[in-house]
Amino acid sequence: MVVNALSVDVEDWFQVGAFETVIARDSWDSLEHRVEANTTRVLEIFAAREAKATFFTLGWVAERYPALMRRIAEAGHELASHGWDHARVFTLEPEAFRADLARARAAIEQASGQRVTGYRAPSFSIDARTPWAHTILAEEGYRYSSSIAPLRHDHYGFPEAPRGAYRPIAGASLIELPVTVAKVLGREVTAGGGFFRLLPGSVIGKAVRMANREGRPAVFYFHPWEVDPGQPRVAEAPLKSKLRHYSRLGAMAGKLDTLIAGHAWGRTDQVAAREAERLERELEAAAA
Repeated sequence: MVVNALSVDVEDWFQVGAFETVIARDSWDSLEHRVEANTTRVLEIFAAREAKATFFTLGWVAERYPALMRRIAEAGHELASHGWDHARVFTLEPEAFRADLARARAAIEQASGQRVTGYRAPSFSIDARTPWAHTILAEEGYRYSSSIAPLRHDHYGFPEAPRGAYRPIAGASLIELPVTVAKVLGREVTAGGGFFRLLPGSVIGKAVRMANREGRPAVFYFHPWEVDPGQPRVAEAPLKSKLRHYSRLGAMAGKLDTLIAGHAWGRTDQVAAREAERLERELEAAAA
């Protein structure tokens, strides 16, 4: 049985890319915070199915909610980095990216008592514009990244990237685990987030099964705010952003439960370690 990576991108409703042009970062502390309650609900969904997952967490959140970080760690889940404040990697210079990594890691490790070895770029923003990003992650001691969406999308995408786990830096042990891609009516979509809410659950379930039949683990993601239909509405946001962000929030918890029940899931660090072993075996076989 192939074990798939179950992951949560821990950010609050106002920190998403869809609202970055209408909600200023310096206003975040004045807004209603719902991330702790929403993440607690996610923990309850996982506990009911005895599922373990990785929580890719913003350092900004970890600094403000250390008790939540400890609850995640104590429940047996992995804590990994989602950067400091959801700045997309391609908006940063290399040294600013390195500083962002260090600040987020310090906050998450201090809050949780758990070592951080994994990273996911905000909005899957490692792409062709950031050839230096994986090198910096390797230099900073990260074991894996799950930062690439191998498709075309108006907000993200690196269609030239491999669909399965690979080593992005020659000679380095860092593993990249791209998010799984599903195909709907000839269009490719990511396995998670808004697409999971908007599409029938069977579409993502099929993508998981297809990856597993090929011997690959699927990588699924979502956000705590996606189980929160009562969150504030941002009237100033573009219509497209509002449709993406608010559609079918009330259905999310039930769809998650069904997806988790139908497949084998685990922490991303454990999936990455198994994929690293597989890649090593393949390399040895090719050299023999």
